[in-house]
Amino acid sequence: MSHFHFLDWAILAAYIAGLIWIGIFRLKDQSASQEDFILSGRRLSLGGFVATLVTTWYGAILGVGENTFLYGIQTWFIFALPYYGFALGYAFWIAPQIREKNFLSIPDHFRSHYGETAGIISALLITFLASPAPYILSMGILLQFLFGIPFGLALFISTILSVIYVWNGGFSAVVKTDILQFILMFLGFFLLIGFSWYEFGSPLELVKSIPKSHLDPLGGNTVQYVLVWFFIAAWTFIDPGFYQRCAAAKSPEIAKKGLLISIGFWAMFDCLTVLSGLYAVAMIQTDQALLSFPLLGQHILPTGIFGLFITGLLATIMSTIDSLSLISAITFGRDILWRIQRPKIDSNPVPLVRKGLVIISFLSLFLAFSVPSVVGLFYVIGSVLIPGLILPFVFTLWNDKSQISERLANQWIVFPVGVSLGWLSISQMSGQPFMGIEPFYPGMVTSILFLPIVLRIHVNKTQS
Repeated sequence: MSHFHFLDWAILAAYIAGLIWIGIFRLKDQSASQEDFILSGRRLSLGGFVATLVTTWYGAILGVGENTFLYGIQTWFIFALPYYGFALGYAFWIAPQIREKNFLSIPDHFRSHYGETAGIISALLITFLASPAPYILSMGILLQFLFGIPFGLALFISTILSVIYVWNGGFSAVVKTDILQFILMFLGFFLLIGFSWYEFGSPLELVKSIPKSHLDPLGGNTVQYVLVWFFIAAWTFIDPGFYQRCAAAKSPEIAKKGLLISIGFWAMFDCLTVLSGLYAVAMIQTDQALLSFPLLGQHILPTGIFGLFITGLLATIMSTIDSLSLISAITFGRDILWRIQRPKIDSNPVPLVRKGLVIISFLSLFLAFSVPSVVGLFYVIGSVLIPGLILPFVFTLWNDKSQISERLANQWIVFPVGVSLGWLSISQMSGQPFMGIEPFYPGMVTSILFLPIVLRIHVNKTQS
């Protein structure tokens, strides 16, 4: 149980009240059309684009603290550096294509190019890929730490608080609340760094005092392990959060410029979080590495400032849960349930999206219980699902219509996922990577092996 005082409670309560006011009372019902509910009518401004994209990226903030506490600057090399590169690629190559294609979701690409079954399969995979489970787990752990409530209740509260205002406002509610959360997350960590500097000393003094292992880019792990995280960063290309924001932007120029500005804010925030983690190494002793950020805050921050920092942590996590909950609900409700019903052109899928929001919430709770590790959940989901999605999706961006058969397209999506999942299962039974190879690699190699076949058939049929 943390030392939460009345002023800290007041700040947290004001934040929750602000979210509810912005997300529910200030916004009218956005369900008139699916484009309004899913993409806010494609009217997303530059400021809103940056705020919502930056905040959505840091739901695993406790995992960042855990990894930095255990492995030092390795965190920057696996959770920051590779993502900057892929985000740059997204800004210049993928974002313009998304606005030109004018689809509402990633499964729409698969459906248009490969057929109805491929659209359903891709939607099912993206439902899990966009699962808010790792972030619900993070918030549940934080609430349990703060208030001493049972873990299951903490997870349930985390889910309800983060999706209640999405029900009415859809993507518009996510964007409006993300602006507030953007301010709080940066303010919280600037305060933590400021007080740590005052209490302990400058970053130069900090570097001299922490273990040398924490200054190793590999963090004591193998090169192969670190490289897997570089490849998992390719998640960016298939990330439905990136897609939704680029599709919602007023213009391709806003999407491109917004991505470039966001990279700058990510770099700033990554420096703040890694530096905070290193201060935690130097200043506190704990066997709960996942709680290193809140424990450091409790150790050095005065009443009121501690409440503001915890509110910033919660804002960081909640901004990701609400966004991914909405995306998963859209994918499950619109791209699976609605499509299975073979809807009329003018029918509205928003009621099914709302049903999907409820289903996804309970599914995410189950996943959070099943794999009680933030980094572990992130790693498992990325290793298994990315190999089946990334190349087939990128292929749709530069071809108006695929010439390959629907059967081959389905195999191109399913086989890599099956290989990675099988490899992961064998690895978990043996307690170490099967044949010393991480599960991501065999799945990705399987997908790459399909590529020459796909290209040859596509070119031959196009020419004929």
